[in-house]
Amino acid sequence: MAKSLEYCTVEKHGHLTIVTINRPEVMNSLHYEGDLELDAVWNDFQQDREQWVAIVTGAGERAFSTGNDLKAQAKVSGRRQFPPGGFAGLSTRFDLDKPVIAAVNGMAMGGGFELALACDLVIADETALFALPEPKVGLAALAGGVQYLPKAIGLPRAMGILLTGRRVSAREGYELGFVTAVTEKGKSLDVAKEWAGQMLECSPMALRATKQAARRTLYDGEFLKSFPTDFPAVAALRMSQDYLEGPRAFAEKRKPNWTNS
Repeated sequence: MAKSLEYCTVEKHGHLTIVTINRPEVMNSLHYEGDLELDAVWNDFQQDREQWVAIVTGAGERAFSTGNDLKAQAKVSGRRQFPPGGFAGLSTRFDLDKPVIAAVNGMAMGGGFELALACDLVIADETALFALPEPKVGLAALAGGVQYLPKAIGLPRAMGILLTGRRVSAREGYELGFVTAVTEKGKSLDVAKEWAGQMLECSPMALRATKQAARRTLYDGEFLKSFPTDFPAVAALRMSQDYLEGPRAFAEKRKPNWTNS
């Protein structure tokens, strides 16, 4: 039975939870209010002993999530905030030991890509596209992208994505190593359910122990320390005019006027 919320839907099928970002009119981009709602959803999943595995996907066929809702950001102060769990309530939720699968059914841009990288498996539609285009709009992929991607595929290849904002196909993502499996068009959720079914044949305690040991070994203390945004260049970016200009230019459908200040 589906539980309807304002910015997402939640379905529970036995021990499986399916979370769908439900803003297809803006390609499932999210603002702070959407992040807060999803943060509460993941809190519920984390605390529910009867829910063992989750899938996160996006409504419609066009996008998993295109990240920050820049038009919404331009209407407010322009300085993006996130709840404790990060983008979509999940990108920086480091204490969730239950497996989460990303069923990427289209564009996964910015925070959407970071959300996928935060998941344990990425099942991508063959038409899916991934990118971290934040520098093109005066931002940086600080909700996990600059940390997760180098860990997943190595620094040189990651920097080729991070410093250009270029788009990466599902097939290239598989070859690089951040995509678990590529599916036929429109089949990412179905295949994600198949992977979840295999997981649900396992002991939920064993799944949690496996994820905790693997992630806490890979993402050690130094990795976690890299998430606070107090690096000098990051602090300067957040206080800059360029940080405000990027979302404003996007909302006004014009090229940004970078001032390097």
